[in-house]
Amino acid sequence: MMDVDSIIEWLRGLPPAGIYIALWFTTYIENVFPPSPSDVVMLFIATLIGVGTIGHIPAITIATLGSVMGFLTAFIIGRRYGRRLVESGKLPFITESSVTKVDSWFAKYGYWVIVANRFLAGTRAVISFFAGMSKLDLKKTTILAAASALAWNVAIIELGAFLGQNWQEGVGILRQYGLVVTIILGALILFMAVRWFIRRRRGTSPPSSPSAPPASAP
Repeated sequence: MMDVDSIIEWLRGLPPAGIYIALWFTTYIENVFPPSPSDVVMLFIATLIGVGTIGHIPAITIATLGSVMGFLTAFIIGRRYGRRLVESGKLPFITESSVTKVDSWFAKYGYWVIVANRFLAGTRAVISFFAGMSKLDLKKTTILAAASALAWNVAIIELGAFLGQNWQEGVGILRQYGLVVTIILGALILFMAVRWFIRRRRGTSPPSSPSAPPASAP
């Protein structure tokens, strides 16, 4: 696990160009090799906007480029190699039946999942990987992923710029947000599992046998 304090100290000594590169790298890599403290890094880097070390618009632009490029990397891996990886058994927690389910979810809600992608911390790489496997339209997916990344990055950078030297308070806000999202997602998964179980029970219930005809009078 990355030492966030060490990363922050390292960032303090970088020139503006180095800060931009670090911002791009952290937002890119979290989509490919999570978990990554990209949101915490963005919070800190946003404090440098207030003192004029880096620019506001360049920071948002570079963070969004990193997010979209990372999303597309995982998307392309999922599209080209996802099925093969699942069939090879190298991803023990992903079965072919689960892939079929995810395919149906994306077929029904796919593009809404892409819109919400950046706001679902901890699942970003998984969503982009499965989006590629589900054969979603690349152009539409890229546009929606960019819109989602832009909205999230603006929110984080604005929060960091507002808090300034108290940027660490933003870490607590993000943790609370992540907890709420986890609870909501857990509740949704539980609801879907219960609904699936009930439907399966109803579908496998044996039909009631017809009543025997009344005996004829002698």
